[in-house]
Amino acid sequence: MNRGRVLQINVSLGGVPKHPVAECMVTPLGLAGDKCAHPNIHGGPRQAILVMAREVVDHLSQAGYPLTYGSLGENFTVDGLDHRHWRAGQRYRVGNEVVIELTKPRGPCRTLDMYGESLKREIYDKKVKDGDPASPYWGMSGFYASVIQGGPVHPGAPIFLLDQAV
Repeated sequence: MNRGRVLQINVSLGGVPKHPVAECMVTPLGLAGDKCAHPNIHGGPRQAILVMAREVVDHLSQAGYPLTYGSLGENFTVDGLDHRHWRAGQRYRVGNEVVIELTKPRGPCRTLDMYGESLKREIYDKKVKDGDPASPYWGMSGFYASVIQGGPVHPGAPIFLLDQAV
């Protein structure tokens, strides 16, 4: 599954949950208007955007976690992309202008404990931490991305793989 769509775009003034916006400008450091509560840990050019699969949020919500899109701190909630196939180095076009490059799986932090301390164990394990895509949790914690080319983006925008990881 190399083609999907941006279901929701999320920003906050710092922390979670992030809230949906009708459109946004993507810049080299992420989404305009989005802030990180802990910029020494999150953000920066290699962690400018957090991408999360809709299916993961839906799965966790059905498992009883009080989540909506944006709750896990993701900037792009995407539909139609299989998170198990995400790899560092893959480049995706988002909408007409934006190009992002996946950099690494997100290591969930204690901020997510507000939804239940067990949540992190449902989306991340040692194999993911070690970069092993054979983990059954691969991509469930989301993937950070750098911005190769900025521009405007809106919900419903197509997102598709431009090239595979090297």
